[in-house]
Amino acid sequence: MFWQTTRFQIDLSQPKVMGIVNVTPDSFSDGGQFFAPGSGMASAMTWCEQLIKDGANILDIGGESSRPGAQPLPLADELARVLPVVRHALTLGVAVSIDTYKPEVMQAALDMGVDIINDIWALRQPGAVGVVSAHPNCGVCLMHMHREPQTMQVEPMQGDVVAQVLAFLQHKVKVLQALGVAKNRITLDPGIGFGKTVEQNFALLARQHELLAAGYPFLAGWSRKSSLAAVSSTSLELVAQMNIADRMVPSVVAAVLAVERGARVVRVHDVRETAQALKVWAASKISFQ
Repeated sequence: MFWQTTRFQIDLSQPKVMGIVNVTPDSFSDGGQFFAPGSGMASAMTWCEQLIKDGANILDIGGESSRPGAQPLPLADELARVLPVVRHALTLGVAVSIDTYKPEVMQAALDMGVDIINDIWALRQPGAVGVVSAHPNCGVCLMHMHREPQTMQVEPMQGDVVAQVLAFLQHKVKVLQALGVAKNRITLDPGIGFGKTVEQNFALLARQHELLAAGYPFLAGWSRKSSLAAVSSTSLELVAQMNIADRMVPSVVAAVLAVERGARVVRVHDVRETAQALKVWAASKISFQ
């Protein structure tokens, strides 16, 4: 199984690690850590290099926070944040993804040579489908999100989350394929945490095999999500106090479980630890005499 992207055919016979590069001041887990406009985004560029050393196969660069309650970012600001980092990442020899829902940002990044469009809106913004379908071979990741970042946790989903997510993603795939986008360019993401309750998020993991029935590679994004804190804290009072660093081990466990159940790409903050864990998982698959 391969994921066709602009510059690479990514071999998904072994799971791939997508390293997160948030060029934002307000992302839920690392906002401001790599946001330094005055220094030409030097810290974000250095972070790209470090993630590759740590084992990232793909870099996912985003300039707008999608945390619950996050406000939309003006187009000019997003372009100013991400394009310098994208330009540098494209020189590093790995696939580069742009995390955006704005068609103008998609087009600018594709014009630079970016490999993958990773869209939390699954190309539902006006013009987004046209940008991707007009490109001859870029990869695309379609994610399920209930409502929008400003309201998704105010009124989470109701009913059977797995059936609803699967139906949504299958519909979006049909739209793309009708426009000539090849099947091997598409990967699906159920949108862990995007308008789902804790129970619904873990239902998506427990019943992940049902989502794989769609027949497309699966990307899992469990990294540092609040649902992990909710089930790994000793009390409800400690969930809100749980440091992001304390979510690393639960995040790695969730990534390995997702891979064990068929995910081909894991999107993570803690690249080194996840890559190490996946090496252990891979070794467990070898038949030793």
